[in-house]
Amino acid sequence: MFRLSRRRRGRSAAVPHVPEPGQRSGMSIRPYRDIERRRSRQIRVGTVAVGGDAPITVQTMTNTLTADAAATIAQIRQVAEAGADIVRVSCPDEDSTAALPEIVRASPIPIVADIHFHYKRAIEAAEAGAACLRINPGNIGSAERVREVVKAAKDHGCSMRIGVNAGSLERDLLERYGEPCPEAMVESALDHARILEDNDFFEFKISVKASDVFLAVAAYQGLAEACDYPLHLGITEAGGLRTGTVKSSIGIGSLLWAGIGDTIRVSLSADPVEEVKVGFDILKSLNLRHRGVNVISCPSCARQQFEVIKTVELLESRLGHITTPMTVSVIGCVVNGPGEARETDIGLTGGGHGTHMVYLSGVPHHRLKDENIVDHLVGLIERKAAEIEAARAAADGASREAHAQPRAAAAS
Repeated sequence: MFRLSRRRRGRSAAVPHVPEPGQRSGMSIRPYRDIERRRSRQIRVGTVAVGGDAPITVQTMTNTLTADAAATIAQIRQVAEAGADIVRVSCPDEDSTAALPEIVRASPIPIVADIHFHYKRAIEAAEAGAACLRINPGNIGSAERVREVVKAAKDHGCSMRIGVNAGSLERDLLERYGEPCPEAMVESALDHARILEDNDFFEFKISVKASDVFLAVAAYQGLAEACDYPLHLGITEAGGLRTGTVKSSIGIGSLLWAGIGDTIRVSLSADPVEEVKVGFDILKSLNLRHRGVNVISCPSCARQQFEVIKTVELLESRLGHITTPMTVSVIGCVVNGPGEARETDIGLTGGGHGTHMVYLSGVPHHRLKDENIVDHLVGLIERKAAEIEAARAAADGASREAHAQPRAAAAS
């Protein structure tokens, strides 16, 4: 049996997925796509809300030496440009926390300081402006040290993340359970949570990560039932870019599909920018968040009427600057091309004699020759993105004006 945090008892309730701005609220006309998110309390990581009805956020971690502030800041800016909402930096020594104030000031997104055993690093990180501390309170020593860390977090507006990992479970739990297992991981998480609760601190989220997908998913499922704290999802040490993406997509994706999870980090032995891209692709695949162009393309075969693979490679390399959500289909022939194009903002379907059909908003619009495919599509996509952003800005302006009028009338 999982032990329940005394702040939370009973089964987790579910709430409907809260859509992105502009999306239909409530249940959709296609209920098989709806995801009901687990009800969790909401905390803040700096300016970013995590849990409750907040959008599911994407995190990554720098792999520079934190003491090298310039290199760390450069990498943070890269991941922020790729879409990261939150970034974590490791703080294993005093040189790292000494560099934190400069890093925090320069960072466009909130900083999580990764602390393991030394409580003074946690206090230094909080004082340096970190938005969140990744720390397990049971690992930092006496109750007095825990109180000092909690006081620093409260004084400086820091939240925390309890980060349980199957590879570093407490010895007593391993002796009792015999091996890392879901029950041991959940018990570890709740034990750490209880320490913070006993110190009247509740601004924290929890993770229970493992490199084994089955173990991680089962642990998160158990934890989701046992408490209402926000959950940080991840498959730890998932591997390189390809294998790690597959493992993370299965593990994180299955949990998100079940409504579990409030923030995610894809752990890859790769550039942190790739972690962010994969994280957003997982969320886009489940219709939980949208950023940039979603390209629907066929694998190509002998029926293709243009070089699909090369076209898609070039398109994706040239569309990275677009953050506006939209869908583009690139299909090599008329078997599935027209059907896919009907459901997209912009579509290209291969036709005979080097001439292809371009669809706009699902409707056939004009024909296109081979030699102009990539440049033409990029131009169409950029113009469509500008139109969407202009319409969004106008709608936002109208909404602000409508809200301002009653206040102005009341003031007069």
